[in-house]
Amino acid sequence: MKFRFFFIGMMFVFLQFPLPFALGQDDTADAIQEAEETAPSSQPEIPGAAGVIQETGETPPLPQSEIPGAAGAIQEAGETPPPSQPGIAAAAASTEETLLEIEEAVDKLDIVDWLEKIGIALAIIAVQALLIWVIWAILFKKITGKVLAWGKQKIKPLTIKKLKLLSTQQILNVVQFLLKILKYIITIFQFFITLPLIFSLFPATQHLASTLFGYILNPLKKIFFGAVGYIPNLITVVIILWVTKYVLRALKFFASQIERERLVINGFYADWAWPTFNILRVLVYAFTVVMIYPYLPGSGSPIFQGVSVFIGVIFSLGSSSAIGNLIAGLVITYMRPFKIGDRIQIQNNIGFVVEKTLMVVRIRTHKNEYVTYPNTMILSSGITNYNTSSAEDEEGLIIYTDVTMNYAVPWPQVHQILIDAALKTTSILKTPKPFVLQTALDDFYCRYQINAYTKEVSKVPRIYSNLFENLQTGFAEAGIDLTAPQYRINIPYEPVDKKAVKEIEKRGVRREA
Repeated sequence: MKFRFFFIGMMFVFLQFPLPFALGQDDTADAIQEAEETAPSSQPEIPGAAGVIQETGETPPLPQSEIPGAAGAIQEAGETPPPSQPGIAAAAASTEETLLEIEEAVDKLDIVDWLEKIGIALAIIAVQALLIWVIWAILFKKITGKVLAWGKQKIKPLTIKKLKLLSTQQILNVVQFLLKILKYIITIFQFFITLPLIFSLFPATQHLASTLFGYILNPLKKIFFGAVGYIPNLITVVIILWVTKYVLRALKFFASQIERERLVINGFYADWAWPTFNILRVLVYAFTVVMIYPYLPGSGSPIFQGVSVFIGVIFSLGSSSAIGNLIAGLVITYMRPFKIGDRIQIQNNIGFVVEKTLMVVRIRTHKNEYVTYPNTMILSSGITNYNTSSAEDEEGLIIYTDVTMNYAVPWPQVHQILIDAALKTTSILKTPKPFVLQTALDDFYCRYQINAYTKEVSKVPRIYSNLFENLQTGFAEAGIDLTAPQYRINIPYEPVDKKAVKEIEKRGVRREA
């Protein structure tokens, strides 16, 4: 607080300097003008002489007392003698003395005035140097120390969803850097104030002082009057934003009620609530921007309009694929082919849906591999959802596998072994009961297919593993070998006798003939 009052006081003193200096300049100028007006003319005035000369065109006669013997001289020479000028000489001498005295007084006054101005200028520089030293060495040093000490205790690391962006020390380094910038700005402002003050002391640089002050005052004046004139538009913008805020709150309330199924709309599913809210929110924001745009400062300027058009063109040219994914995401949302947590198959990948946005869908496979698909690809591909068959109103997902067995083993025995193995498998439902289908009768063996129901879709790989174990155990206990014989005929290689081949061909031709 002490430094603040000290700084304000010094600025008030600095701003008072130009006034007395200007008054001193005015006093000096008035003294010089008054001295020049009271000084006698360099030539004496002869009343009436000008009128006589103009009327007669001749030089009027001088008094005899002033020009003794003038008549005789005129008569003898026939010419007018030059008049004597003792009064004119005296007047000229008096004028020169007066001017010399005025010049001496002015010189003395200028020297004193210049010395005073130089002294004041040096005083201003000294005070500003002292202020700079106080700001740099004392004020900002204490402020920086207190801010760092407070920040180490109060400031926490900046994190977004467990992602650490900035540590406490990094934030404090940024704050310290901003304080340094503020210190330099204040110092530059002091220099900018000091120069006009010094320039205003001297007549030759007073115009520079006014120019420098104009660099500061004119922008501030424009900003102030611009802000005052913008107040009505600002009130309009605030009202539009206020209405937008409460419209979004109302939409969010209805979306939450629909999601919780407290508000039921026929034909509108609960999982559509938040996607629809997001779409409506974007539309509301777009409408708000359109409403606010005319009230923004500079919205009618060609530069502002050109920048807006440029941004729109860049966005439209660079986001064609993004717009396609966005539209595909909306279509997928309202198609409802899957939801978060479902086990699905896209192309050759089977996994669980962990993220579904308007741009991409991300699945996690059983090997914890994350696969990302753009919505346009999903929309053009086939999707298999295993969770829809395991809902409460469904019998469950059917898992199946094929087993081949030779014809020597009776098929009822094979059916029983397959069903018993399926019933012993964990996560297999007892009702509906597993069943067997014979899918093929090949040359050397018959193909059997065991089918069983389950609702634990997330455990399908482990269910298959347990089922294979039980099948192998069941056939081993029945003494049936699962291996099928394979036959291969090996023909020994012999070199071909070309003559014999030709002879055989000839014989064949003769027999045909």
